[in-house]
This record gives sequence, C-alpha cells and structure tokens, in this order.
Amino acid sequence: MSTASTTSENDRDQRTGVYVYGIVTGDVEPEPHARGIGDPPADVAVVRHGDIAALVSEVTLDRPLGMPDDLTAHARLLDGTAAVAPVLPLQFGGVVTDTEAVEKELLAPHHDQFRSALDDLEGRAQYVIRGRYTENSVLQEILDENADAARLRAEIRDKPEDATRNARIELGEIVNREIEAKRAADTRRVAAALSDLDPTVRERQPTHEEEAVHLAVLLDLSREDDLLQALTELGEEWDGRVRLELLGPMAPYDFVTAGEAPG
Repeated sequence: MSTASTTSENDRDQRTGVYVYGIVTGDVEPEPHARGIGDPPADVAVVRHGDIAALVSEVTLDRPLGMPDDLTAHARLLDGTAAVAPVLPLQFGGVVTDTEAVEKELLAPHHDQFRSALDDLEGRAQYVIRGRYTENSVLQEILDENADAARLRAEIRDKPEDATRNARIELGEIVNREIEAKRAADTRRVAAALSDLDPTVRERQPTHEEEAVHLAVLLDLSREDDLLQALTELGEEWDGRVRLELLGPMAPYDFVTAGEAPG
C-alpha cells in the first residue's frame, strides 16, 4: 500500500466513528428502510457477539451530535425496534471508534447481563400515559372543595392586582398544593385502572403545573388493545376534566438501559 493511500485511510478513520443505538437479540436484522442519525440519514447495521447484537451506523465526527433531527432519529429507530423485538436503549450520543470496539468493549464484557435483560423484555414495550387538567375544571373543583380558596377568590375578584397581591399569592399556593394532591390521587387511579393488565409502572415527574398524570408503563404488546380500552373508559369518566394521551409502543427507557457506549 502506498504512503498516500495509508494517509487517506487514516484521515477517514479520524473523521468517522460508529454510533450505537441499543442492544438487541442476535437474530434481529434491521429493516431495509431503517435509517439512523446524520445528514443524509445513515444506513443501520448490526454488530453481533454470541446471541446479542448492537444496532449501529457510521457517523461523521466533524459535526456535533445533538441536533433535534439526531434525537428524533435515535428515538425513532429504538421505538420502531421495540414494537417488534426487545431492545435495550443506549443513552443518546454513544460513539465508538469502530465495530471491533463495539464487540470487544460493549458486547463481549456484558453479554450475559444484556441477554438476561433482553429475555425479561421479550414481548414487552413501554407506553407513556400523560394527562392534563383542563384549566377551568380543575380550578373550579378546587374552589368548590376548599373554602379558603373560594374566600380568597372572592376577595380578589374585580380588584386591582397591586391591592390584592398577598391574597393572590396565598390563593396560588393553595391551588398548587391542591393540584399536587389531586395529581397523586389521579395517578393512583390510573395505576389501579391498569392493574388487571399486569404492568410495571414508573411515575414520571410532571412537566407542566397542570399535569394530572405522567406514567411510564411496561406492558405486554399483546395487551395494547386492553390498555387503550382502559384509558378510553377512564377518559369518558374524566370527560371535560382531564385530557389523556397515550404514547407508544417505545423502547423501555424508564425501565432498563444498556448505559453508555465505551469511550
């Protein structure tokens, strides 16, 4: 090989790496249309070791990771996989030098641990349930149930903001406390409504002050219709009070992770 060719190959190696999305069983094959991160989106491949494998793609190192399209592509590949096969997601941004490093530094040292976790996930995926109070309904609920809140609301009605500052602060504190209490009770209500489906449930932190429910649920894919039915019935019960939303199936981000790719 000439010196010029060697230099060109080294430069290419320095400009590219292997991005690792997650761990799957060794018999998984990427769909022909599967695409990873990058512009244009990279083809997805697998690196195998024993009966496990890693979903990977080549990535150029001369552009920073973390653009919205990168995050979307990372999640889309993992979530699409989770709908048909168990997958252990890696944290976003896992890049290694080459496919040999994927096998020797990630797959081989953790083979049995990853295989056991994949066995536990067979036929299961994560769903996320989100619910948000409709503003007028939850406030009216609090005013009907809490005499102090009703008194303060009457006290500040049609009066200048500056003149009722303390009362407004006190009312806001009461409303926040009441919503927290309602959120806890309504979260328990959702979990109870799903108990017959034998799910594993993780409570997520609220992302909005009027969030009523935010749960991650690990569930058999075969029970998806039952999940939809349970939430439909709950939505009818809460009509006009809470708007429910179901996301999934997706990779089990809240329940298992393959951690970080070796650096």
